[in-house]
Amino acid sequence: MRRLCAGWLACLSLCGCAAVNREPPAAATDGAAPPETAASAPVLTLRVEAPDTVRELLERQLDLARLPALANGRTLPPRELDRLVAAAPDQVRSLVETEGFFTPEIVVQQFAGEPPVVELRVDPGRRARVRALKIEIQGPLAEARQRGDADAVDGDAALREGWSLEPGEPFRNAEWAAAKAAAIARLRALGYARADWTSTLARVDATAHRVDLELVADSGPLFRTGTLRIRGLKMHDEATVRNIADFDPGTPATEKLLLDVQERLQRSGLFTTASVQLDARAADPERATITIRLAERERQEATFGLGISAEVGPRGTVEHVHRRVFGQALTARNAFELGRVRRSWTGELSTHTLPGLYRNLVGGAAERIESSTDVVSSLRLRLGRAQETPRIDRLVYVEAERSLRELDDGTSTDSDALSLHYQGIWRRVDNMLLPTEGWVFSGQVGGGRARSDPGGTGPFVRAYGRLAAYRPFGRWYGSLRVEAGEVFARDDVTPPDSLLFRAGGDSSVRGYEYRSLAPTEDDIVYGGKVLATASVEIARPILARMPQLWGAVFVDAGRAAERWQDYEPALGYGVGLRYRSPIGPLSIDVARGQETGNVRLHLSVGVTF
Repeated sequence: MRRLCAGWLACLSLCGCAAVNREPPAAATDGAAPPETAASAPVLTLRVEAPDTVRELLERQLDLARLPALANGRTLPPRELDRLVAAAPDQVRSLVETEGFFTPEIVVQQFAGEPPVVELRVDPGRRARVRALKIEIQGPLAEARQRGDADAVDGDAALREGWSLEPGEPFRNAEWAAAKAAAIARLRALGYARADWTSTLARVDATAHRVDLELVADSGPLFRTGTLRIRGLKMHDEATVRNIADFDPGTPATEKLLLDVQERLQRSGLFTTASVQLDARAADPERATITIRLAERERQEATFGLGISAEVGPRGTVEHVHRRVFGQALTARNAFELGRVRRSWTGELSTHTLPGLYRNLVGGAAERIESSTDVVSSLRLRLGRAQETPRIDRLVYVEAERSLRELDDGTSTDSDALSLHYQGIWRRVDNMLLPTEGWVFSGQVGGGRARSDPGGTGPFVRAYGRLAAYRPFGRWYGSLRVEAGEVFARDDVTPPDSLLFRAGGDSSVRGYEYRSLAPTEDDIVYGGKVLATASVEIARPILARMPQLWGAVFVDAGRAAERWQDYEPALGYGVGLRYRSPIGPLSIDVARGQETGNVRLHLSVGVTF
């Protein structure tokens, strides 16, 4: 309950009126219930006339409203009923005050009968609004702010800007309590784990229907990280966990720091669960103990899957993970896919997290992709260094690749390349798997030397970027995707096909065959040196009882080409269904390609067991 100054209590006692009338209503009739039904007859009928803003509250919380259930059919002594009726006005007044009504008018009428009838009429009056707000912060945070400490200044500002019960807002006790709790939670999230209110006061001017809020908080000391305790390790090294934690002793123990560590531990793939806790009772807040509790994953795991896609047809997959290769801090991952259109193997051997959140890795891939006009076989070997943070993933790698492209006319192109690449993923979304607000940008730039037969040998540079943005509009959710890329090289230099671009399919331009929107010669599709696509989609839930099921409409456009002078985007549009499962969205789209006039079904469904 809010703390109210004593001065206005006397004022409240003068507000409102209560009357008790014992004459029966016109509709009342004499006579008693038959003896056999007396035990089950209601002991009281309560009628409440009040605005909806308070009526449900009164019908739920008044003693008179709860009496029939508590009596359980037993006869109520007249003196007890009189006592409850006499107490009703004060109870009503206390209840409506929690909703911000401080000048109610209350009329209670009691009528004889079997059962007795009590009528309650309440006019709550005007709801009070917040007139003034004053927040004062004392303790180390205030001292640091006075010294000009940037974190303290930002923290103080965040506390005040985040206050939800602003001047002009209706005053409600629930919102008052929630605002106080949220403000203290923000202080504790900044590392002041013992922050608390020293005083909170709501000064009510019942006549003016105004409330002045005055609060004083003591921040308490700023907690800093000290000893790091790790619990639950049986197989992995403490050094790996400390590298993932990635903070030095003496770092402010903010909520963001602890949550980031917990997220990195969970994303590492080494643990099923991870919790990070601060000892808020530490005798020395400057060196507070941080405890990490972990449950490790199995040393080895294999996952088998079956799936079907409109692009590549049915497929089977096998994935194997070994988290302690040769008893060392190494993880090996291998994935095999066998399908009608695509057959592939990808593998990677990487270190566990090193200082600075880095990992060293060596990887390879072999792939065979069949299209309606060609078959592309490729082999890649990669050596690199990755860094993965909650919002940015970076990868620098050297790659050697060789590919063979066999055309339907019997000719073939053999090419290889040695290149250096940098790629990154920057994200700021509300949910990693099912985003509805924010953006994700992935970009890549690289270059090297390529050779092709037929063709020439020479240097090349490859640049690619993809932006996906999400934004809600009431019950609608919009998404925008834009991607562009280009390979810079002499006309006679053709890098391996995997370094070139093709468009078309459900992750590109819907309404067209997979990888079909690219340069074409004699009905044979080639990889292009330039690419640009865009997609706009808007979706919303279509069933109230199943909010995970969304309907969507979309428009896509784009193409890959040999050069920008030849670029003419193809347009596709359609409708779809989205099922937002815990593992990500499952989509069914029906799209029409304006260029071909064909309607295609794009389906992405997978089951793992």
